[in-house]
Amino acid sequence: MDNFTIVRNEHLNHHGYLFGGTLLRWVDEFSWLVASRDYPGCTLVTVAMNDIQFRHRVNNGAILRFNIDWIGQGRTSVRYRVVVYADEPGATSEKEVFVTEVTFVRVDERGNKKALPHVDFLPSRDGYGGPGDRRTQ
Repeated sequence: MDNFTIVRNEHLNHHGYLFGGTLLRWVDEFSWLVASRDYPGCTLVTVAMNDIQFRHRVNNGAILRFNIDWIGQGRTSVRYRVVVYADEPGATSEKEVFVTEVTFVRVDERGNKKALPHVDFLPSRDGYGGPGDRRTQ
C-alpha cells in the first residue's frame, strides 16, 4: 500500500534538507495505518524499526511515496517493510531514499501482548497483500 506526503519548510533540518526524525514519524504513522487496516479491531503498538537506512538526503518540495508491504506475522506481532521514494522538484523519476522494517505488537487494554488473528495474505499485482487480498481464519 502506498501513502504520499510533500516535504515543506517546517520539515527541514538546519542544513535545509528533510529532518530524519520527521521521516521516522511518517514511517511509523503510515505503517501503523496499514497495519490497522490489515488487522481491524486490534490495538497495535510499534515495538521496533530494524535496519534503518537513510540512503539519500531529501529536498524541500519533494513528493514522498511510502511503499509499505506486509512481511509476515508471529503469534502477537506483525512486520512490514517500508521503502520511501522521493520525487524531487524537476526530477524525471523517483529515487529510493529510505528503507526499514517496522514491527507491531497487538496488546490488550492493560498493555499485555495478545494473539493476532491469523491472516494469510495472497499475492497481488502490486506486491501488497492488503485488506482486499486476504483470508482470515
